[in-house]
Amino acid sequence: MEAPAAPHNAAEPLSVSITVNSPEQMGELGRRLAKLLRAGDLVMLTGELGAGKTTLTRGLGEGLGVRGAVTSPTFVIARVHPPLGGGPPLVHVDAYRLSGGLDDMEDLDLDVSLPESVIVVEWGEGKVEELTDDRLAVVIHRAVGDTTDEVRHVTVTGLGERWAAVELSVLGV
Repeated sequence: MEAPAAPHNAAEPLSVSITVNSPEQMGELGRRLAKLLRAGDLVMLTGELGAGKTTLTRGLGEGLGVRGAVTSPTFVIARVHPPLGGGPPLVHVDAYRLSGGLDDMEDLDLDVSLPESVIVVEWGEGKVEELTDDRLAVVIHRAVGDTTDEVRHVTVTGLGERWAAVELSVLGV
């Protein structure tokens, strides 16, 4: 994985780009990202089907030390993975099947869970931004079409005051 160093302008969101060459590296990226997360963090994952959103979340779960296998919650919409130790629970949401914004997600009580949990929302763009100004936006690009290319280009952007001083470049190490 590679992450080019770039100077940070405090007025702009902090962003880092990482090249991931395999599902194993995507999981490792998730484990490294978990070290930066704490209760109250919202992570929005964007990418094509098969881009690696759930693989990244599985690595996050391992890094956070939560119970249960992290699998795609597509048909149940959300899964809560309690911590095995003293860390926060992981709330893993798949908003793919939800057509509206935060109103459609109101029954999930994400606003209630957010202060004590790490919430990861796949397909959350345009649906959960109202939860908090402080969030991580993770965009995963992959080759589309009939390809076996496992290379992914991941952009992690920290938005809001919470992420202003966090050094995201450690994700590419």
